[in-house]
Amino acid sequence: MFRRVATALIAVTGVQLLSTLFASAQDAPWPSRTIQLIVPLPAGSAADTVARLIGAKLSERLGQSVVVVNRDGASGAVGTREIAKAAPDGYTLGVATSTTLVTAPILNPGVGYDPRKEFTPISMVGYSPYVLVTHPGVPAKTVEDFVALARSKPGALTYTSVGEASLARLAAELLASMSGIRIVQVPYKSSTQAIIDVLAGRVDSQFGILTTTHQYIREGKLNALGVTTLKRVPEFPEIPTISESGLSGYEASLWLGIIGPARLPEPVAARLNAAINEILAQPATRAALLAQAIVTDAGSPASFASYLLGDFGKWTELAKKARLVDGP
Repeated sequence: MFRRVATALIAVTGVQLLSTLFASAQDAPWPSRTIQLIVPLPAGSAADTVARLIGAKLSERLGQSVVVVNRDGASGAVGTREIAKAAPDGYTLGVATSTTLVTAPILNPGVGYDPRKEFTPISMVGYSPYVLVTHPGVPAKTVEDFVALARSKPGALTYTSVGEASLARLAAELLASMSGIRIVQVPYKSSTQAIIDVLAGRVDSQFGILTTTHQYIREGKLNALGVTTLKRVPEFPEIPTISESGLSGYEASLWLGIIGPARLPEPVAARLNAAINEILAQPATRAALLAQAIVTDAGSPASFASYLLGDFGKWTELAKKARLVDGP
């Protein structure tokens, strides 16, 4: 009898101990272990650069390792789906771009996630402008020249894009829509091959990231007509904006930010946001990002969420107008 009672007590005590240990683990202050930062794009990309810079500095502030993991594939959809499906406990975060959270879901509804429902926006990091460049053989030195040339030869001018769902493609569609011209897309699988063909004169123009085109602009191998931001880029003040070149309000920037899965606890998101804002306020961080043509632009989770929804609406409207997707 005593032995059965003792055995029962030990069993109950064991269950209680396990329950206590589990509760303690659940209630442990965040973060208490390694954080994974998923980059849905390849190593060396702008998203990868941001992740490694922000991740290293977050490790210092949070007192836990932040490990950058590249999960590229399907133009960012593979890694972004992984972020969406992660547990909302603050131990899986990710880098988002205007391509992965806006243009890809709009132009390819089968990406497997809804950016308006399945993520917690934590902080905008910054934006990287595109620049409209042309081969020197194209008789257009300004945006106005380019538009006039396209109007005189409808459908004759070509531009490269890297994927049907790329922001560069929508940037060209926005230019065409606002100016009333028709230019022809030449799609490529990689930005490397695309820029090679523009340099060779096989394609007339490209909306390219400044980080990959600036050396050719400096060497005179490409003509820079205008940047896609509303303000001129500090590192390239001589290049006008497309907005000031006759198409007022034109804007098509590649933005980057940090996100988590939906239902991320507000205190965790707030702490991450504060830490990222501190990191982005450092002159060394700003300089490092600017060297990659990324202009820092921090803010609150709410402002990031608002911007995301606004961007989604803007590009959805354009995609429907250009008949790139179905809709009224």
